[in-house]
Amino acid sequence: MRIALLTYSTRPRGGVVHTLALAEALAAAGAEVTVWTLARGGGFFRPVAAGVRQELVPFPDVPGEPVGARILRSIALLRDAFRPGDYDIVHAQDCISANAVDRCVRTVHHLDQFTTPELAACHERAIVRPFAHVTVSAAVAAELRAGWGLAATVIPNGVDAARFAAATPSRSDRYVLSVGGIEPRKGSIDLLAAYAAARRALPELKLVIAGGETLFDYRDYRAAWEERAAALGVVPEVLGPIPHDELPPLVAGAAAFAFPSTKEGFGLAALEALAAGVPVVVRDLPVLREVFGAAVRYGHDPATLGAALVEAVRGGPVHSALPFGYTWEAAARRHLALYETLN
Repeated sequence: MRIALLTYSTRPRGGVVHTLALAEALAAAGAEVTVWTLARGGGFFRPVAAGVRQELVPFPDVPGEPVGARILRSIALLRDAFRPGDYDIVHAQDCISANAVDRCVRTVHHLDQFTTPELAACHERAIVRPFAHVTVSAAVAAELRAGWGLAATVIPNGVDAARFAAATPSRSDRYVLSVGGIEPRKGSIDLLAAYAAARRALPELKLVIAGGETLFDYRDYRAAWEERAAALGVVPEVLGPIPHDELPPLVAGAAAFAFPSTKEGFGLAALEALAAGVPVVVRDLPVLREVFGAAVRYGHDPATLGAALVEAVRGGPVHSALPFGYTWEAAARRHLALYETLN
C-alpha cells in the first residue's frame, strides 16, 4: 500500500511529531510511506528512519507576511507540488495539508476557533471536505459528531516511552517544566499565576518553558504574558525550541510537569513526562480525564493548578505504566486496518 502522510512543517509541533512517528511505524509494518511537508527552516527537526520517503516542499520566509497570507501561500505551494496519483491513501494531518489536496483522510488532533478569516475558512474546509476522519481521542470524536455530524475512527497516539524513561536529568535545579511555548491554547497566562501560587509554598522552585515553534502570530498574547509575569513578580526561564536529543533529559530533571492547556486532543508531552517519572499536573478537561485517569493531578484554574503543583513537587517521582500502553506499532496497525476499508 502506497501511503502519503501530509503535514505543514518540519519543526517540532505535536502534529509533526505524530506524523513522523506514525510514518516510521507504518513503514516498519511493511507499507510504502512518503511524508510530504513544507520545509519551514530546512529538514525535519530530527532524523527520520530510512524506510520513510520525504518530499520537502521549499517554503521561504516572507518578512512581514500576515498570518492569513501565509496560510494561503502554504496551501498553494503544497497543492502545486503534491502528486496524488502516486498514492493509494492520502492522509492529511492538519488543516493546511487537508486544504492542499482534493480527497483525503484527515486526522483531527484537536478543534480550534480562529479569528483570522483565512484560517477560520481553512479549519472549516479541512473538517467538512475529507471523506474519512481519524481522531486521537474519543473526546475529539464526540466534538466532531456534535458540531458537524461526522463519525471518526479513534486511534490514540503512540508514546516513545522508553526514550523518556531512560533519560538522565540534564540539570540539578528544582523546576516546573512546561513544553509547548507561550500561546493561548497552552494556558500560558494561567500557568504564570499557578506558578506564582506554588512558589509561595516552594520559594526555590523555578518555572522553565520549552518549545514554541508555531505558524501563528502570538505577539500580542506574548506581550500580555510578559505584563502578567511582571505584575506577579515571576521571571520564567524561556528556552524556546529544544533540540530533539536534549528534550528527554530536560523533561526527566523536572520536579513537576505543568500542562494547563485550554484545548488538547491527547496530551502527548504530558505522557512523555510520566514516562520519565515526572509528576504531571493538567487542566481538568474531558479529553485529559479520558487519557490520564488517576495518573495525574488536576486543576481548573490558577489557584487549583498551583495547589496541585505543590502536591506534585512534594510527592516526588511517579511510576506509571500508562505511557507504555500507547505504542506507535499499535497505532500503525489500526491505521492500516482503516486504510484497507477505504482503499
